[in-house]
Amino acid sequence: MHTKKEESNVEEENETSLEDRGIINVDQQTPALRAAARVDVRFVLCARPMPPEHRVFVALEARAYGDVLVLDCAENAEEGKTYTYFASLPTMLGSGGGGGGGRPYDYVMKVDDDTFLQLDALVDTLRSAPREDMYCGVGLPFHDRQFPPFMLGMGYLLSWDLVEWIATSDMVRREAMGVEDLTTGKWLNMGHKAKNRVNIFPRMYDYKSAKGEDFLENTIGVHQLKQDLRWAHTLEHFNVTRLEPSSMLLHNF
Repeated sequence: MHTKKEESNVEEENETSLEDRGIINVDQQTPALRAAARVDVRFVLCARPMPPEHRVFVALEARAYGDVLVLDCAENAEEGKTYTYFASLPTMLGSGGGGGGGRPYDYVMKVDDDTFLQLDALVDTLRSAPREDMYCGVGLPFHDRQFPPFMLGMGYLLSWDLVEWIATSDMVRREAMGVEDLTTGKWLNMGHKAKNRVNIFPRMYDYKSAKGEDFLENTIGVHQLKQDLRWAHTLEHFNVTRLEPSSMLLHNF
């Protein structure tokens, strides 16, 4: 890698609770990962509708962690939130952050809020990926491994140049509405963009069960973790969390 800049910007398709974001934002940034890449995680919310009690807690969370982006849009899955997200980033992020031709990041990723990511596996995959005109995710149809027409919405990446194109394209703005993963692929296909497509199927997949054989060894992501118990099974399998009894507690038994 000639640069230490991959971004995983996490977009939530629906407004989530503070507890949900706490589950998602598990610190996986090991020393090895920090040495290999810069990975920034953000929770993306729309300003409308946001009840007053949510607004207060979101403001506190943003102040405490700096990990919340609030966009001027209506919370939705198919009415343009993903367009607003991508189109807003060049203005919000500018050209800051070091080298790479003035790009703040090499990649931007949109991820569902019920997807667990193995960040080290994702970064390792991106080492050999193109940094221009690149679209990465789980492609459909599955048999089209080389040039799938679109990537599933559980999680996909765009290179920074494609994010800038989305922000300035009149065609994309006109076609902003629709099922978000299909619509993103439609923009790229209509614009003759994303000539470099990286299909990570089957390494990102839907949750099946808590059985060890239902988790792949080279997993990048696990999707459909809509219940806390599924999150617990997945985090435990990948040894992300481990609760050790404290010596004080042991002394009391």
